[in-house]
Amino acid sequence: MTKMKTMDGNTAAAYISYAFTDVAAIYPITPSSTMAEVVDEWAAQGQKNVFGQTVKVLEMQSEAGAAGAVHGSLQSGALTTTYTASQGLLLMIPNMYKMAGELLPGVFHVSARALAASSLSIFGDHQDVMATRQTGFALLAESGVQEVMDLSAVAHLSAIKGRVPFINFFDGFRTSHEIQKIETLAYDDLAKLIDYDAVTAFRNRGLNPDNPVVRGTAYYEALPGIVEEYMNEINKLTGRKYGLFNYYGAPDAEEIIIAMGSACETIQTVVEKLNAEGRKVGLLAVHLYRPFSIKHFMAAVPKTVKRIAVMDRTKEPGSFGEPLYMDVRGAFYEAEISPLIIGGRYGLGSKELTPSEVLAVFENLTAAEPKNNFTVGIVDDVTNTSLAV
Repeated sequence: MTKMKTMDGNTAAAYISYAFTDVAAIYPITPSSTMAEVVDEWAAQGQKNVFGQTVKVLEMQSEAGAAGAVHGSLQSGALTTTYTASQGLLLMIPNMYKMAGELLPGVFHVSARALAASSLSIFGDHQDVMATRQTGFALLAESGVQEVMDLSAVAHLSAIKGRVPFINFFDGFRTSHEIQKIETLAYDDLAKLIDYDAVTAFRNRGLNPDNPVVRGTAYYEALPGIVEEYMNEINKLTGRKYGLFNYYGAPDAEEIIIAMGSACETIQTVVEKLNAEGRKVGLLAVHLYRPFSIKHFMAAVPKTVKRIAVMDRTKEPGSFGEPLYMDVRGAFYEAEISPLIIGGRYGLGSKELTPSEVLAVFENLTAAEPKNNFTVGIVDDVTNTSLAV
């Protein structure tokens, strides 16, 4: 049963996370604070999760404290969640290695936000999430408010069954604060999807003085299949078609853009218009970014593709390309097809990606000599990387 409700991305994430959470360890940081506030409010009202319990909410003294509380709570056999962004997420990284190494099914809901480097920015891009790629957490991305409602459930369900913690992320402000009328998933339907044997096993593994153990190993190879399985369950409930990678556009496209986050909605609109005008273009939207399944990725890419532009919403100083671009290049190393692959940056610090900028990316892609490591959306008059819009 789904009901139509009006809410923003943060509330959608809070709604889903509340269902699967025993303990929420929180510390507020813009733009993620609403998630924790809503969960705290519902807990105070005595609202029940799918296990028939009220969520226990602990506000800590910092994000580092919240991360420690999440780690300890998971170790004791409680399904634990937190909500954060930006520098707050960075303070959690030391504990994240332990949670991943100890196979603890925590979920961090992150409204992705810029990191304060040369200047203070509280606006949205993917710099914070990209700083966690090496921790061993799975990374699941959503492009809009409805996707947050649907795929946040996939994060919790897959963490429980796959024994790998998740960062479930969406664009700060652009999705976290975007208000939409969406279909909500009923707690009764979500409850039926839980692997209760896995929950019981997790609770039984909880540390206590009578049960000392050494722990830590790896479960990553099975995870893409588990995530896909739960996406298919959500697809049955909603009638939508989520995959680890979703392709939109001409089945015989020759030029495609690869991206993740709210930009995908804009790119999809441009793709539909160009194809209606007789072009053969497409968009590959990334959902499961870590672990990166090359098998699923290659199955989603049209075999006709000749040129690919990978768009990253982050900047990695000193690298010869941004993270998603490097992953895509690596994926094609042993592929049967060898398209031209270029990369570029967009949307740093909440800079909005417009349809005309997407058009500029496609125009650059078809140029005789496409510009690599391009920037779109700002005028770069220092290193001259920007595309003419």
